[in-house]
Amino acid sequence: MQVKLTNRQQHILWATVRHYIATAEPVGSKALLEEYDLGVSSATIRNVMGFLEKGGLLYQPHTSAGRIPSDSGYRTYVDQLITPSENLSREVEALLQKRLKWEDCSLEALLQGAAQILATLSGCISLITMPQTERATLRHLQMMQIEAGRVMLIVVTDAYETHSTLMDLPAASAETQLEPEVIDRELQIVSNFLNSQLRGRSLLELATLDWTQLDREFQRYGEFLKHSAAELARRTITPSATQIMIRGVAEVLRQPEFSQLQQVQTIIQLLEEEQDQLWRLIFEQPPSDKVGKSRVMVRIGSENPLEPIRTCTLISATYRRGSTPVGSVGVLGPTRLDYESAIAVVSAAADYLSEAFS
Repeated sequence: MQVKLTNRQQHILWATVRHYIATAEPVGSKALLEEYDLGVSSATIRNVMGFLEKGGLLYQPHTSAGRIPSDSGYRTYVDQLITPSENLSREVEALLQKRLKWEDCSLEALLQGAAQILATLSGCISLITMPQTERATLRHLQMMQIEAGRVMLIVVTDAYETHSTLMDLPAASAETQLEPEVIDRELQIVSNFLNSQLRGRSLLELATLDWTQLDREFQRYGEFLKHSAAELARRTITPSATQIMIRGVAEVLRQPEFSQLQQVQTIIQLLEEEQDQLWRLIFEQPPSDKVGKSRVMVRIGSENPLEPIRTCTLISATYRRGSTPVGSVGVLGPTRLDYESAIAVVSAAADYLSEAFS
């Protein structure tokens, strides 16, 4: 739950995050007063910073120190206080086009070059997955109601492998509550429609299906199916150990956040030995927020499910062949990073690779 902030509180939170990103030092009211045109007194800044601390957006590492952003503070900053730079996105795409000639190099060389440029521009560890050329296709799909409001989506692939996922049905209003028998009949109709449309095609194509072809009363299943299919598709893909191009490790690990040897070792182990876990994480697509033409996922600190990177920020986007996601672009760095630039760089790199593959 995000704290509702006034314009003044937003401005002071923005300035605090910006100053901490630039200096890596806890931020006090005096520094904000000197560096930013906040239009208020030092006492007012202290009061607002105290409010932001009580709201969980800032914290004090030591009693006598200034304040630094929490994961929630960074999340508010990313979601509400910044706009990724469109000019930088265009500059990055132009740089990629200038330095990387798709027709003059191999696929692996192209992605290695893109990863190096991405690491240099972002100051983070860059992660680019090899494209998925082989993907499970759908042979049969069935949606079954197993209890009130709960549905199992079962998929049989072309290799006769069976995959399933359990999901909650979208909530219906009091006026449109349906009997279980009616829901069963609807699910069978939707299943028949999907089988006729998708047999022999990639599971991820559920996300790009034209739902206007369904009768209006069935369109409420659309979002449910997109999320279910994305989860099933990730389960059917088994990436090889060499499918992630990684650049920029040495530079990032010099950051003060990575001063503890044990933390560095766990990150290196994840990058070198547990790439399958990382691959599935960066290939995941967000349910909504878009940046430019690419959908960008930003996971901050404790939002990351993998323990070795729960003090890091992971920013990722998929690149596509046509409308189908085939690979991912990402950067991994400390939570104290330049989010506007990093998001713009990831978005631009994903757009460039999508254009090249299409």
